[in-house]
Amino acid sequence: MAAIDTNVLVRFLIQDDEQQGHLAKSLIHQLLAEGETLFIAVTVLLELEWVLRSNFLFNKSQIIELLSNLLSTQELKFESESSVEIALELFRNHPADFADCLHISLAHRAGHSPLWTFDKTASKVLGAKLLK
Repeated sequence: MAAIDTNVLVRFLIQDDEQQGHLAKSLIHQLLAEGETLFIAVTVLLELEWVLRSNFLFNKSQIIELLSNLLSTQELKFESESSVEIALELFRNHPADFADCLHISLAHRAGHSPLWTFDKTASKVLGAKLLK
C-alpha cells in the first residue's frame, strides 16, 4: 500500500500547480489502476485541513464536505479512520478547530481522557477539559 504526502494530495485535489497537479494525478491514477489502496496518515489530514483553510481560504463547510468525501472513497485508507470520523463529527457540531477535535478523538480512542487544554473553545467539546 502506497502512502501520499499532503503536498501530493493538495496538488491532486486543487490543481493549483499545473506540472505538480499533472504528476500527482498521474501517480494516483497509476497506483489505483494497479489495484493499490492509498494510505493517508492522520498528520496528512491535519496538514491538509490547515492548507485548505489558510492557503486556499476554504470555509468550514467546504472543509467538512471535502474531508467527508475523502473518507467515503474506497481507494483510500486512513490512519485511525474511526477517530478521524469522530473528529469530523465533532468539528461539524462545535466551534473548535479540526486539529483540536482530532486530538480529543484520538486521546479518547486511546483511553486517555480528558484532553486538558488552555483553549476555551476546544474545552467545550465533550472529552476535553479547560485547565485554569
